[in-house]
Amino acid sequence: MKYATRFLPLLALALAVVFSGCQRRPERPNPAQTMMGPGSGAGLAGQYVDTEGLFGDLDSELRPRDGDMGPDNQIRGLLPSVFFDFDSSAIRSAERPKLEEVASYLRNNPNTRLLLEGHCDWRGTTEYNLGLGDRRANSVRSYLVTLGVNTGRLETLSKGDLEAVVGGTEEQMARDRRVEVIVLR
Repeated sequence: MKYATRFLPLLALALAVVFSGCQRRPERPNPAQTMMGPGSGAGLAGQYVDTEGLFGDLDSELRPRDGDMGPDNQIRGLLPSVFFDFDSSAIRSAERPKLEEVASYLRNNPNTRLLLEGHCDWRGTTEYNLGLGDRRANSVRSYLVTLGVNTGRLETLSKGDLEAVVGGTEEQMARDRRVEVIVLR
């Protein structure tokens, strides 16, 4: 009894510290659970899904046309970012003219190399999103190769959800689902 009364206040204090804890990051839903809703499986079932104009011209407000010089002589914003649908690495038809612009830029600048940086929104696990970002970057790379770009001029990198706005609005999450085309000097 003497033992219990001596350690009861310490136990109460320890439990108070444990349950007060730090604020947690919002739970990440399983990607399979987030694809619910009307028309969510239409594309998977082989039906036509019209995604053009769904998000507007999101990147026009996000990038300066003259580019921003970053670390290691990287120029961000000179070439357009390519945006993707949720949980997809397929290039939308509305995004293809952007890649034709990128291929044209590379034809006019034969010594330029590009870094294709894949990004995702915050939903899904970090591991899953790193894989999805990689698939998106490689999808853009493959499309540029079909346009005649030499593979030696293209590097890919996945940032997954590492720079995503956690708990963001639908518009913010749409901006996070992209491949940034970065000029390497």
